[in-house]
Amino acid sequence: MYKTFVAARENRPGEAWLSRFTAGRAEAEKWYFGRAVASIPNARDCRAALWQHMPELIPYYDDACGLVGDDEVAHRVLSHYRPAPERYGCSQAVWLGEEGPALIRNFDYPPDIVSERFEMTAWSGLRVIAKAQRPWGGCLDGMNEEGLVASVTLGGSRAQGVGFSIILVIRYVLETCRQVREAVAALCRIPVALPQNVTVLDRSGHYATLLLGPGQRPTVSRLKACTNHQRTGRPSSSSLARQLAVLQALEDPSMSLSTLTDRFLEPPLYSARGPSPTLYTAVYRPAEGRVDYIWPGKRWSQGFDSFGTGEYTHHYGERVV
Repeated sequence: MYKTFVAARENRPGEAWLSRFTAGRAEAEKWYFGRAVASIPNARDCRAALWQHMPELIPYYDDACGLVGDDEVAHRVLSHYRPAPERYGCSQAVWLGEEGPALIRNFDYPPDIVSERFEMTAWSGLRVIAKAQRPWGGCLDGMNEEGLVASVTLGGSRAQGVGFSIILVIRYVLETCRQVREAVAALCRIPVALPQNVTVLDRSGHYATLLLGPGQRPTVSRLKACTNHQRTGRPSSSSLARQLAVLQALEDPSMSLSTLTDRFLEPPLYSARGPSPTLYTAVYRPAEGRVDYIWPGKRWSQGFDSFGTGEYTHHYGERVV
């Protein structure tokens, strides 16, 4: 299938965002509710939880709710509070060698579900470049102009608890934190609804990988390679193979950032076919304020002082040599 990606500037959600939300509402509700629309939590509970754990986002949440109007279901979906389980694959790694620090990630997901938008925003005056996802606020990976990068993989389990979607928590981190230590504190404090792994890196080269999930204490690790499993449970053979491939690459004394990036475009890290192909590779370089979004045969470079709007269409199911 073909998918067109868009690079866009949008300081804060407005009428253009509302049009996108309306058009994609059915998919957003399916993501949030899963198989059935539950009556709990209600919109008041959702806002109260957001106020308790991420109060800095309340003005922007209220603005979004104001745009959609008096709509209980929409307000619940926009809160990202207690979403349904989901399960897909991703890989990410920290590079601290020459041309670093850098965070490299592959995002594997069904193409028709993922948002087309790469955005530069400035909700609070702090510029953020991120891969946007879901109805409001969500970030799959991103970087702020202070040089903090964050990226997420799923934790490999469908366990569900009381908390927020990790993609809104990533937005919160990028909006409010400047360094890894601040990001770690926030990620350990905010409850997440599903098992998730988050890697954070700042321009100084400080990094951490956190293993998060409902009903478990956050684990803060020095893992440089992260895929879709945690230390408990039964990891899939795919997740183990991808993590091993990255770890072996990082231990190779001849490895460079360019060569490591190439590895992310090859099996087992890169998936060209199937229901959840690798949708894009991202290489974040916080010291330069730059990110490269990469597909086989295509590199889309973006920076805070050189962010270019435009489109790119990729054909999934074939490799470009």
